[in-house]
Amino acid sequence: MATRSPIVMRDAVPEDAAELVALWAESAAVSDEEGAEAFSYQSLFREPSATEAESAIEQTLAKPGKRIIVALVDDEIVGATVCDLSTLTPITLTPILIVTDIQVSPRHRRRNVAATLLSAAATYGEENACEIVVAAIPLMAREPHRYLTKIGFTQVAAVRAIQASRLRSRLSSKATHSRDTGKLIAVRRTLRRRQDDRRSGRV
Repeated sequence: MATRSPIVMRDAVPEDAAELVALWAESAAVSDEEGAEAFSYQSLFREPSATEAESAIEQTLAKPGKRIIVALVDDEIVGATVCDLSTLTPITLTPILIVTDIQVSPRHRRRNVAATLLSAAATYGEENACEIVVAAIPLMAREPHRYLTKIGFTQVAAVRAIQASRLRSRLSSKATHSRDTGKLIAVRRTLRRRQDDRRSGRV
């Protein structure tokens, strides 16, 4: 029986950009064949160039508390996740670890890559006295959700997304309707006061 190569963990560096782009693209391509999950993931993912990815990685790693952990098998990046130290709310100091972008190459799934990544993330959280670990993954990613539920994660929030231009359009429309409604109410109040004044003989 052939033995599996060990999974090696380390922090990502900007020079990993091309491999990380390939990992994200490979995961997105598989999702493209998985119905509703594909729609959710593909609507957000846009494949960057290696140059753009390198700059993005540099910016991410420059932020305090941010880490990108990668998993390697035979010197190939087969998994990655992003760790971010934060607080439970903006008005408390309860430290938490937010884990996002849990990516595993489809060719290496069910080989404990995700478990190894989460274990490394948990260690990072413990080293920074984090009381809670929050994992954020696409809503329709059924397999990751099942896995996280199996190891004890519970759902505490929902993350929704919209294109910025569409949000601005929707809010502008609501604001316009709100102003018109406010003007109509003001006119009605003025007319009502005038009617009351006439009845009382003030005018």
